[in-house]
Amino acid sequence: MTQQPHATPPSATPPVWDKDHQQATPPAPADMPGGSGFATGGLVFAGVLMLVNGFLAILQGISALAKDDVYERVNDYVYEMNLTGWGWTMLVLGVVLMGVGYGVLKGAWWARMTGIFLASASLVLHFLFLPYAPVWSVIMVGVDFFVIWALATAPHVSRHGTA
Repeated sequence: MTQQPHATPPSATPPVWDKDHQQATPPAPADMPGGSGFATGGLVFAGVLMLVNGFLAILQGISALAKDDVYERVNDYVYEMNLTGWGWTMLVLGVVLMGVGYGVLKGAWWARMTGIFLASASLVLHFLFLPYAPVWSVIMVGVDFFVIWALATAPHVSRHGTA
């Protein structure tokens, strides 16, 4: 019995042609310098998290503005905030986060840099808001940490899928 060489199954994606009209294979996310499929997927997830975080910040800001006693008052807190000021801060941060999250999903380099800055600001603001909503603040600090990590470590990918 003779052994047959293993045939490779045809690719599900159409071939890519380089400038010399030779068939070329685009790099997979794992083959990109400095990145992996997990990091690239994390970039998309970070963009979606920024959109959701922005939407929730808008709702949180509106609730703080609409009724000043929505959040329990904390006595003698070093970083005590006026809840109306907190509401406006969260409302503006939420709108900007949604815009930057959309930019991250579109692959804009400026959005990644701005997203790192905004996620850092959101992390600090949620740390300051810990006494008012401890569980929510800890969850959002974790989300912001992941967004910063994903935006900082994902490879730069152009619209054509090349690094």
